[in-house]
Amino acid sequence: MDKANIEEILEGFGRSIDEEGGFGLEITPDRTADDLRHNRPGDALRKKILGLPEAPGVYMYLNSHGQVIYVGKAKRLKRRVSSYFNRMHDSVRTNLLVRNIVDMRFIVVASEEDALHLENAMIKEYQPRYNVLLKDDKSYPWIVVTKEPYPRVFLTRTKGESGKYYGPYSNLQSAKVVLQLIRDIFPIRSCRHYLDERGIARNKFRLCLDYHIHKCGGACRGLINQEDYGKIIAQVRQILSGETLLLERHLKDEMIRLSEEWKFEEAQVVKEKYEAVTRYNAKSVIARSEEEDIDMFAYVENTSSAYVCFMHLHRGAVIQSLNLEFRRRGSESREEILSMAISEIGRRFECEFKDVIVPFEPDVEFKGVNFIIPQRGDKKKILDVGMKNVTQYMNDKEKQIAALDPEKGTDRLMEQMKSDFRLSVQPRHIECFDNSNIQGTNPVASCVVFRDGKPAKRDYRHFCIKTVEGPDDFASMKEVLHRRYTRMMAEGEALPQLVVVDGGKGQLSAAVEAFDEMGIRGEVALVGIAKRLEEIYFPGDSLPLYIDKKSPSLRVVQHLRDEAHRFGITHHRDRRSKGQIVSQLDGIKGIGPATQTMLMKHFKSVKRMREASPEEIASVVGKAKASRLTEHFAAQKIENDKN
Repeated sequence: MDKANIEEILEGFGRSIDEEGGFGLEITPDRTADDLRHNRPGDALRKKILGLPEAPGVYMYLNSHGQVIYVGKAKRLKRRVSSYFNRMHDSVRTNLLVRNIVDMRFIVVASEEDALHLENAMIKEYQPRYNVLLKDDKSYPWIVVTKEPYPRVFLTRTKGESGKYYGPYSNLQSAKVVLQLIRDIFPIRSCRHYLDERGIARNKFRLCLDYHIHKCGGACRGLINQEDYGKIIAQVRQILSGETLLLERHLKDEMIRLSEEWKFEEAQVVKEKYEAVTRYNAKSVIARSEEEDIDMFAYVENTSSAYVCFMHLHRGAVIQSLNLEFRRRGSESREEILSMAISEIGRRFECEFKDVIVPFEPDVEFKGVNFIIPQRGDKKKILDVGMKNVTQYMNDKEKQIAALDPEKGTDRLMEQMKSDFRLSVQPRHIECFDNSNIQGTNPVASCVVFRDGKPAKRDYRHFCIKTVEGPDDFASMKEVLHRRYTRMMAEGEALPQLVVVDGGKGQLSAAVEAFDEMGIRGEVALVGIAKRLEEIYFPGDSLPLYIDKKSPSLRVVQHLRDEAHRFGITHHRDRRSKGQIVSQLDGIKGIGPATQTMLMKHFKSVKRMREASPEEIASVVGKAKASRLTEHFAAQKIENDKN
């Protein structure tokens, strides 16, 4: 289906809506409360659905104000539309959509692919509330080779000049790298003059600095003819078309030929060009493939958006790349969004796909297109590069949102964690527990608190284990959880939405017992972290959950665990150190806890006390206590010397 046909259909479809219900006009609902409760259509809508054909097409749902709220495509219209009204759906948004449907329109097309193209056009035209929307808020850079006797090569974001356009490039820096390579290798002009034989013959132009530094051949004064300049432009087109491997071989052969003819200065010039192309190929050629052309689509998603990276490769070199963001509004599957991306790229670049690398099959059969899901080899390498690029694009978008609107970034993070940890609410308040001891000595536990995904250090707590003897981490965990949440409930404090315990299945089982005894299991979500951070255990589930290593949810959990470990180790180290110091001063008559504190505050260590003079010690605690300390240290020294 071509562009003219789509525009004609849109115009006719728009008129039919105006005539039969139109935008802004009220449509009287005929659905009862019972119909709404069970997602059933009203009588008038039911008759329309029963009359739908089993053919490919596009359907539109309208609300009571005559506004288009959803546009969809179908391989079989009747079956697809009926599926909305014969059950309650898992997705809340889909149920809300169905509750707001009052009327519908449809149009039959020749194939499912035509339905996809028409659906994309109608979504852009009407921007329905419940459809996924392509977010395309910027123009992309292109490199143009103008159609002139002496062509220019430059960057542009608009197609105003007559000539051949190459791109688009996913970012400005990529385009600048290509253009800089061309400038380094070839003496092409950078001026904006229109050069022809008549203007050159009249000596209308002056030589610029580029000519004097050998960056331009002096076309404005006729110092290079059109034929020789055309040969240079042909090599420029090779680079822009992805024929850089062929150009690399050509330059190497030319370098060898000139050196064999003892033309070493000319060979050195060609060698510099060859090395520049080789460096560029090392970065831009993903796989040294002999295949003429191949396309690749990579896909990642989060809770609110889906991201697609498109690359067109020629002999393994990327010559087109583009990232697209689709804002989710309903329960569209990844297969549907991938189909929309393929259709959008095909329309935008006016290209026909043949061999396409994808991470999974789209939900539409594209005529003449062979979809490849690689498992190994060069094609898998190409897909991996695409996945890396689109993941980076998604992460950059999330950082931009967080920087511009911190609250929105936090909301997205909380929604992602809610999904990853199977929670019923967003985990705005999270607590993590960790035990620390050495062979059962000085056992302590730490509790760190995160609010909105960030540390709330004022709420951190230390616990000295009181009822457990020996190195029993499970019993220690139970004690700490009991003490923490019994007190919070007694004081009327709000419990966290998520509690994380460090130690995997064993620690988690102890925590579950504690929650059962306190009666808060089910009220507070509970998970355990195994030794490897990517393993998350849920109560009653023996198999761990593996969260994507690049997920923001895992980054929060990593931060939680690191904080709990750091906080616990610091406290344990302090207690152990204090215990060792106190044990050396215990048993000295007249030296109690208050005196020990005064001495440690002044001398900082027992070693400094031993080395201090009796007068200095007396200045802190008095002569009598100083005498006892001095005698104690002297007796210790005699004992140590004997041993």
